[in-house]
Amino acid sequence: MNKLDDIIVTRAIIEEYMNDLLDYTDIDVAIGGGGPSGITAGYYLAKAGYKVALFERKLSIGGGMWGGGMMFNKIVVQEEGKRILDEFDISYKEYQENYYTVDSIECTSTLTSKATKAGLKIFNLMSIEDLMVRENGINGVVLNWSSVEMSGLHIDPLTVRSKAVIDATGHPLEIIKIVQEKMEEDLNTKTGKIMGEKSMWADKAEGKILDNVNEVYPGLYVTGMAANAVHGSQRMGPIFGGMLLSGEYVAKLVAEDLEKRK
Repeated sequence: MNKLDDIIVTRAIIEEYMNDLLDYTDIDVAIGGGGPSGITAGYYLAKAGYKVALFERKLSIGGGMWGGGMMFNKIVVQEEGKRILDEFDISYKEYQENYYTVDSIECTSTLTSKATKAGLKIFNLMSIEDLMVRENGINGVVLNWSSVEMSGLHIDPLTVRSKAVIDATGHPLEIIKIVQEKMEEDLNTKTGKIMGEKSMWADKAEGKILDNVNEVYPGLYVTGMAANAVHGSQRMGPIFGGMLLSGEYVAKLVAEDLEKRK
């Protein structure tokens, strides 16, 4: 084995990371949250040629999909979502009509791998703590290291400019809460406010999720469980077809909006 120099290893990591970070300070789309809907949205947008970065506050990507249902690492996808599995070449088994079981580890890792190979850039261990707001709406995100947030240190953040932002943070609605609580602005919901998710009812939740994917504030879109939470719909539990389809659908909405701006 060839001799290694520790300093070259250090320099390689710092230089390459900084090159990526500098390259992604001005992008087409910023996605907050690395669960299945956020990753899927990033895949379709990057595949369409847009410059997209996903910011995940945790070390790992994939949200709750890794754990399947109550730490049984299997998930269920219904018939409508199966074509997304086919798109990513993810294995599945028909349990009975309209119910397909999927290994949650294969699904999460394959979604992540295919999305990054399509061009999605993922920055983990970063939190979106604020938004860039201008006269026309949301123009980017304000970032800090998750460790800074967790330790309670007062360290000023940095900004990334983007033409659109997607909230894929799931149940917490971390990005949309900034609009409601800090900006005190109305949202594109029935009440103008965050309506909050209701108790689990898979059929109801899956049936409403695509209706709930929308531009919830100028320049800010919502997908996945965050979409159901902001519009007051039920949670769905360990069935993931709607999550995958919502990621595809929000990518379509954002792409259409970006095309209109050209």
